[in-house]
Amino acid sequence: MKKKIYVIAVLMMLLGLAACGSKKQEEKKEEGFKPALDTSVKAHIKVSGGYDNFEALEKEFDRFNEYYPGVELAYTKIDDYNNMIGTVLNGNDAPDIYVNNSWMYGREQYKDSINYAEDLSASELGLEIGCIRSNILLKTDDATLPMVPVFSSTNGMLVNEDLFKKEGLSVPATYEEMVSVCKAFREKGYANPLMGFSAKEKTSLFTLTSYPYFCSTVAHDAEAVKKLNALESSAGEYMRPTLEKMKQFLSDGCVDLDACAAIENNYDAVILRFFEGDVPMMICSGDAVSGTKKRESVSEAFTANPFTYTFAPIPMSDEGAYFLDLPNLQFSVNKESKNLDVANEFMRFLITSRELNEMAKNKGLMSPTKDLSFNSIYAAFGNIPESRILSPEEFGLTDDAVIQLRMAVYDFATGKMTIDEAVAAYGSFTQ
Repeated sequence: MKKKIYVIAVLMMLLGLAACGSKKQEEKKEEGFKPALDTSVKAHIKVSGGYDNFEALEKEFDRFNEYYPGVELAYTKIDDYNNMIGTVLNGNDAPDIYVNNSWMYGREQYKDSINYAEDLSASELGLEIGCIRSNILLKTDDATLPMVPVFSSTNGMLVNEDLFKKEGLSVPATYEEMVSVCKAFREKGYANPLMGFSAKEKTSLFTLTSYPYFCSTVAHDAEAVKKLNALESSAGEYMRPTLEKMKQFLSDGCVDLDACAAIENNYDAVILRFFEGDVPMMICSGDAVSGTKKRESVSEAFTANPFTYTFAPIPMSDEGAYFLDLPNLQFSVNKESKNLDVANEFMRFLITSRELNEMAKNKGLMSPTKDLSFNSIYAAFGNIPESRILSPEEFGLTDDAVIQLRMAVYDFATGKMTIDEAVAAYGSFTQ
């Protein structure tokens, strides 16, 4: 009898705890997103982009369905996305929400991607735009907001925290410290303290190290930005300080270019080389960082000897590292959508600190929100002072000007041009 009473008491306690937990979940749910539409609404929402798969977004679909079980959301990949999105938007099966890019703004070829976009800054939509870092929001001539970032990105370096700890060294915060740290690692027997992809200019270690530094030299010079965007040949002089810094970087022996040449690409190959465990710092893009988690199990070396790693700014300046803040993926809502109210409701659900941070963490990319501390991989960028955060979206440098920079730096770094030749060639480089 005593045992039966004890068992009943335990069961009642467990049921009470479960009810309490359920109640707390409901309270938490109530504190967050609150549906603005009839939750029994039925609709089909199509989201289009260029990713092969978008598991992180599909998890958000599932979370949204907790509120709106009758709404079917689907992600569709469009081949040759940048060139085809205009055609798709003009077709009979146009998406309700679609991926957009800042660099498309102002270009005749991509006008449909902007013209079909709803103004997401409209107060009646209720999107929590204030949770996003304002410097990565597209600044349009008419002060509308045709797209919002759902991920952001930057340039940086993967850091093997265990090696730094083992050798009693600190992750460098200035250029002088980086040179000293590389020297110290070499003296301790590390052949390549700093590596990166070097085969192509777009995501080469030369581009990723020079771009933030270049932005720091022109960000507060409106006249320079204007001339650079116009591709005036005389604007090449604005690249000279960056090219001189690259010359110093190469002469200081921070990288072994022959060893870097063996890395085939700035994604799988750069990650797997870093996972070998003998490279303290690996220069790469934020996109590469997003692929690290899935490739931990692919690397036999990492599986056998796992280590802690983070992503940190590249300290090319004597004053300290710059955080080059860039939107990575942006969403627009098709204002011609047949289910516009539901599409806007999903965006209202998604554009919050909670959901954007969660999706970014699942995707492995940097969140566009103001709080970067939630993900330890990117936490170092959250410690950069505001004065050292730079965004081309804010000061207006266009992609055309960036192409000229990266081609010039690449041709100089690989010995195809002198600094004077690279400066003089500004405006004439083609991809």
